[in-house]
Amino acid sequence: MLLCLAPTIAMGQPGVVRGKLNLKDRGGKSAPDLSEAVIWLEGAKGARPGQVEIATRKKELIPGVVVVAPGSSVAFPNHDPFNHNVFSVSPDAPFDLGLYGRGETRSARFDRPGIVPVYCNVHAQMWAVVVVLESPFVARPGVDGTFEFGGVPAGTYTLSAWHNRGGHTARKIEVAAGGLTGLELALDASGHRHTAHLNKFGKPYPSEGRRY
Repeated sequence: MLLCLAPTIAMGQPGVVRGKLNLKDRGGKSAPDLSEAVIWLEGAKGARPGQVEIATRKKELIPGVVVVAPGSSVAFPNHDPFNHNVFSVSPDAPFDLGLYGRGETRSARFDRPGIVPVYCNVHAQMWAVVVVLESPFVARPGVDGTFEFGGVPAGTYTLSAWHNRGGHTARKIEVAAGGLTGLELALDASGHRHTAHLNKFGKPYPSEGRRY
């Protein structure tokens, strides 16, 4: 659920949209991975494609969350002394990089907006998420949940927030010429339960027989 608590219209230029995200964890505590959230303004376009990197290191995909514009490429260098097979079965950007070893890098292109989970077909615990957005107004909250967009033109936008455990929420906002501050967003991860994903063939990962 997303709440907008008594927003105020800021005075002066440039237009700034500012607020705070609250992510509730179990026991009503604030989630320690709050900075992994992504907040953006839908209704604006112009994000430029580029290239970012998600490394495989110690059986992890690092960083776990990246944000790119449509048309961007993501490189997946392997720094482990064994093979990985990075893949996604997301309808927004399905790909399969195949097995590749230490020192090799393979890349995937992300052309459509969406939230794309990425896994390794060898190690079930490895995951990452590529968030593909057209908007140039994207923020990652600080450890205290605060976020800010600068230079936002006046207009109607959809303010969206997403977190891997807290889900997605959105609402319409009106940004005046001076900006908008005092926004409060809320996501709830307290009921999240880990669900094992399937491998690239749509089957459970084998529990025995893996050598590394």
